[in-house]
Amino acid sequence: MAERPWAGATFGSGWMHRQLIRLLRVVDVRVLYCFCDVFVVPFCILFNRSGRTSFAFYRTRLGYGFGKSLYFVWRNHCLFAQIVIDRFAMYAGKAFDVEIVGVNHLKRLEDKEDGFVLLSSHIGNYELAGYSLRTEKKTLHAIVYSNEKETVMQNRDNLFGKMNVSMIALREDMGHLFEIDAALRGGDIVSFPADRRMGDARCVKVPFLGAEAGFPQGPFSVTTMRGVEVLALNVMKESPKRYKLYIAVLPYDRQASRQEQIRQLALAYVAELEKRIRQYPAQWFNFFDFWAA
Repeated sequence: MAERPWAGATFGSGWMHRQLIRLLRVVDVRVLYCFCDVFVVPFCILFNRSGRTSFAFYRTRLGYGFGKSLYFVWRNHCLFAQIVIDRFAMYAGKAFDVEIVGVNHLKRLEDKEDGFVLLSSHIGNYELAGYSLRTEKKTLHAIVYSNEKETVMQNRDNLFGKMNVSMIALREDMGHLFEIDAALRGGDIVSFPADRRMGDARCVKVPFLGAEAGFPQGPFSVTTMRGVEVLALNVMKESPKRYKLYIAVLPYDRQASRQEQIRQLALAYVAELEKRIRQYPAQWFNFFDFWAA
C-alpha cells in the first residue's frame, strides 16, 4: 500500500486551533503533554501507519533491539505531540528558553553583503528558529507550504513580524523561485526545509543512515546556482521549557561542476542531519518510509 503524501498542513480545523490557543493561555503545556501521552499517542501508534514506519526506522536504520525500538516509537510520538503543543503555546504568547550553539556562524554571514541559505529538517521544532533568531541586518525569508491552515499562517505571520522574518509560500506555478532569487540577490537570508519533497520529483540520492535516500534537489540547486554560503539549522527539545538550537556550516566546493556542488552540499547536509538524529533519536518526525520515497 502506498503512503498517502503529506499535504503540508497541520492536523485539525481552524476552530480546533483557536480553542487550543485559548486553552494554552491558561493551562501549562505539561498538562496537555500528559493528556496526549495517555489518550492520543496510544491511539496513533495502534491505528496509524506512523507506528509501523517509526518502528522500522529504529529497528532497521538505527539498529535498536525489539524492546528499545518499541520504547522509542512511543517516545517519538510523545515528543511529536509535545512539539505541536509547543507551537500553539507560542501562538498563545508563551516563551521557551533557547540556547543557541554556533550563533557566531550566523553573525559572521549576517555582517557580509551577500545573502545566504539556512537548511532545516523535520527533526525537533524547526519552526521555533523563526521565533528565536533575531536578525538585525538582514530579513530572513522562511519557505512554508501554501496548503497550511489559515490560523497557523496568521499566527506565524504575527510572530515572524516581531523577528524580521517573512514567509515565502511554495506554489504550484513555481512563482516562489523568483521571490527566493530576489531575496538572495538582495543580500537576505532564505530558510529551506531540505528533507521532504513536495510536488517536485527531482532528487539527489546520497547515503543516509546506512542506505541511499532521495533528498529534494531544489534547496541544493537554488543554493549552488547563486553560489552562496550555507548553514544547517536544527532546533532540538531538551526539556518541557527548553530548546537547543544548533547552527553548523555546510561546506561545498564552489569551483566544482554544478552537479558536484549539489552532491557535496547534500552530503554535508545529511552528515549534520545524521549527527542530530543520533544525538536526539526520538525527534525524527518523518512518519513514512523515507528511503522508499
